Amino acid sequence: MFARILYRPALAIVISIVLLFLGVLGIKTLPIAQFPDIAPPTVMVSIAYPGASANVLVDSVLIPLEQSINGVQNMRYMVSSATSAGEATITIYFEPGTDPNINVVNVQNRVNIMLSRLPPLVVREGILVSQVVPSMLMYVNIYSTDPNADQKDLYNYANVYIMPEIKRIQGMGLPRNLGNRSYAMRIWLNPERMRAYNISVEHVMKAVAEQSVIGSPGRLGQATGMTSQSKEYVLTYIGRFNKAEQYGDIILRANPKGGEILRLRDVCVAPGERPEYAVSVPPTGDDGKPGPSHAAGGPGDKAKGKQRHAGIELGLSSTLGS
Repeated sequence: MFARILYRPALAIVISIVLLFLGVLGIKTLPIAQFPDIAPPTVMVSIAYPGASANVLVDSVLIPLEQSINGVQNMRYMVSSATSAGEATITIYFEPGTDPNINVVNVQNRVNIMLSRLPPLVVREGILVSQVVPSMLMYVNIYSTDPNADQKDLYNYANVYIMPEIKRIQGMGLPRNLGNRSYAMRIWLNPERMRAYNISVEHVMKAVAEQSVIGSPGRLGQATGMTSQSKEYVLTYIGRFNKAEQYGDIILRANPKGGEILRLRDVCVAPGERPEYAVSVPPTGDDGKPGPSHAAGGPGDKAKGKQRHAGIELGLSSTLGS
């Protein structure tokens, strides 16, 4: 065969052209990957149970979820952890080459089966199921040279203006803020005053849930189809409270005979603070205060960070690291 090709160069040229043509046709159907799939796909289940200890998390949340998730399709093994801050995670490792999106759907279905057996507070906080990369590829530190800007301001600025743009970068993994410093209302109860007024924590939570709500009062004078209406009024409601004074005016108990009213401010203090204090960023030594860190993946986030840097206000700046 080889001798025939040597003595017949035209045949060799024709065979080469045919092979080249077949290669051009098949190049679009060949799989192309910059990095091979070495690490197994990972799905993480994040649980929050405020006020619960690690043992309570394990007994009431982790064990039921592990029993439900165990044996999901293409699963290799899983690892769970719980902290005394009321947070727990379950990391499920799958066989390499499996579709990460299908793995997330399968785990989410197993979690939904067990929702009725979990504590109501856990269900209300929400159970996050997402595909993650175990290692952090890059982080962005945001700080400010303005002495009036604190960590809450930096966190909320990054969460509103920077994080949405980072999430839209092509090929981005799972960007997230380290720690939770979003604006919230934390109510500090005074046990001595609660005991004096014979008020329990459940009583306070019920009063807050009943009086600080998002309601839809409806309309007045809406046309019924049988009679015409010249004017129609839309009723508005103040909605959920957003100031400490409004929370302080919540009525816990009222005596119609004597006119005595017990309000929330009589048994507690309701400052506007962040809902979580477990993560703290120490000062960097500069004039400004450090901000939250953002985990990001992808080569385009440096360029996007420089593009966003031009619109940063309040003396904010950022540093990139990996």
